[in-house]
Amino acid sequence: MKTGEVATDRTVLRIGGKDRVDFLQGLVTNDVTRGGLIWAALLTPQGKYLFDFFLLDQGDVLLLDVKAEVADALVQRLSMYRLRADVSIDAAGVSVTRGLGDAPDGALPDPRHPDLGWRAYDLAGDGDTPAINWDAIRVAHNIPETGIELIANDSYPLECGFERLHGVDFRKGCYVGQEVTARMKHKTALRKGLALVEIEGAAPVGTEIIADGKSAGTLFTQSGGHAIAYLRFDRATGDMCAGDASVTLADLPA
Repeated sequence: MKTGEVATDRTVLRIGGKDRVDFLQGLVTNDVTRGGLIWAALLTPQGKYLFDFFLLDQGDVLLLDVKAEVADALVQRLSMYRLRADVSIDAAGVSVTRGLGDAPDGALPDPRHPDLGWRAYDLAGDGDTPAINWDAIRVAHNIPETGIELIANDSYPLECGFERLHGVDFRKGCYVGQEVTARMKHKTALRKGLALVEIEGAAPVGTEIIADGKSAGTLFTQSGGHAIAYLRFDRATGDMCAGDASVTLADLPA
């Protein structure tokens, strides 16, 4: 049985031109040439997150699947880097369907985690299937979302699990922000990052987490008594609070 729905919050761009692969390969965190559906990010030169998206090579063009609310800003950013390269960036007019269970013909597995199911392009969704609780799946596996845990000009990809979720390639060569990302990779351990917490009660996304009277992090997506939180690991011990909610560390990122 397959369960699928049209992702109305996504926009698909078409990246064309003879320089399209080299152009993106020099910009994004993942290897554009690896084949299949790829999850990647565009960073600032200082290594901070700007945008994340999926890429799919369709031979003569690349499809870029991005959150709709940031699509225009992404086009502006990519255009800034285009210069004299033979690259075109246009709306693809393609819908995104995502789902769980048996994948339909033409669908591809979500590269971040098997429990995120499949994604397909220009495939009709099934309006009779129940809505999928994607937040519950994300929380269970500590998977960040654009504009929630992934904050432009603030988040660092490795602190947000990009290595664990197959969103960065350390062998592909240079890209924007690569030097900072590589330095963070070779630290002995990250001191801050996204982690799974247990929560009693609820608090708005963005609520500060306090431990022993000190700021220990920020609370994000919540589901089923758990939540994703950005934490300072040295302070995330014992009981913590986020507003009126009680918070305890459930699991550090792998």
